[in-house]
Amino acid sequence: MVPRYSRPQMAAIFSPEERFRIWFEIEALAAEAMGALGTIPAEAARVIREKGAPRAASIDAAAVEAIDAIERVTRHDVIAFLTWMQEGIGPEARFMHQGMTSSDVLDTALAVQLTRATDLLIADVDAVLAALKARAAEHKYTPTIGRSHGIHAEPTTFGLKLAGHYAEFARGRARLVAARAEVATCAISGPVGTFASVDPRIEAFVAGKLGLAVEPISTQVIPRDRHAAWFAALAIVAAAIERLATEVRHLQRSEVREAEEFFHAGQKGSSAMPHKRNPVLSENLTGLARLVRSHVVPALENVALWHERDISHSSVERVIAPDAAIGLDFALARLAGMMEKLTVYPQQMQRNIDSLGGVVHSQKVLLALTQAGISREAAYAAVQGAAMQTWQALGTPEVRPFAANLLTVPEVAARFDAAKLAAVMDPAQDFRAVDTIFARVFGAG
Repeated sequence: MVPRYSRPQMAAIFSPEERFRIWFEIEALAAEAMGALGTIPAEAARVIREKGAPRAASIDAAAVEAIDAIERVTRHDVIAFLTWMQEGIGPEARFMHQGMTSSDVLDTALAVQLTRATDLLIADVDAVLAALKARAAEHKYTPTIGRSHGIHAEPTTFGLKLAGHYAEFARGRARLVAARAEVATCAISGPVGTFASVDPRIEAFVAGKLGLAVEPISTQVIPRDRHAAWFAALAIVAAAIERLATEVRHLQRSEVREAEEFFHAGQKGSSAMPHKRNPVLSENLTGLARLVRSHVVPALENVALWHERDISHSSVERVIAPDAAIGLDFALARLAGMMEKLTVYPQQMQRNIDSLGGVVHSQKVLLALTQAGISREAAYAAVQGAAMQTWQALGTPEVRPFAANLLTVPEVAARFDAAKLAAVMDPAQDFRAVDTIFARVFGAG
């Protein structure tokens, strides 16, 4: 991921320096387990840890280049790393990697990186949830128009809008937790996963120290359906980001102007038009969400490898794993900040509700007429006719409110006077279940 969309803590997890440090930790833990079991001399395991740990801790850009230089000769990244480590450890380094294969290190290290990354993403989602909960409570009863097909439907509240997004991100959080469990597995099982050259107790020891589960059965590599599930979980969270970002973009349109991104002092919206206040953050989030989602298909295609192992997945994961995690981390942090500072215009929301002359209350009238003894077909025709009279005259001197048109319909006027009709169309009825919905989403209290 380019630096513009990277946050340091997440980017560090996928840096080459940190990757090599994780590799060493896996090798050192395996050596310690082997030393305890007598597979290698216990003294050798001690030296590997004592001399290797400071060398691994000191890995910087120069060390990465030195390892890469060795790889340009060996054409093998793990061998290049082991060769570089041997230079600092000495003869005892020959006992590193005993009975192990490269994927034992690579796949276990990737599991460590993905679990650490997921922990940060879960914390990011928590920040989004906190922002949405606070703003939903603030606007629990702020009336706004609900829209279907982009057209005014019935009134809702802005708090309910945000509560819906909160519930979606809460589901996304649960998926991230499940995805973390999917990828948090360790495999140190040898060339084809049979433990022919390494004791299963080594794997169990390393897994325990790293906070991972043992992979029940590997074929040298950890099965990639686990990773596909992880990428899918990230993609669904990204989709939730885009849904909320799209809502903000719509609400910020000049014709709507019910809410907008916070406009900072000194901020400029356009190089040509000084009046512009553009939804640049939510547009940026839409783009980042597309990027994160795009990694699902290659992750799914990585599931089908040849026989016990090939490396067709390797090049893909080196790109999509850091990009998906870093991109989603940045997007979630941006979204949390955007929602915390979102500027809301309740008066404009009410003006938009009122802008169609009351036709948004048509269902209430329809139901009242059927309950008053009119057939549904006749009631629908009467209500639709009155609504269209108002709709088609909007913006002209001839426009009349929906209620006034209704009272010209004999079937309606015979059953309702102006006061009764106003009671039927009372907007308070739209919000009777707000408390119930909030309790379902946020819990009681």
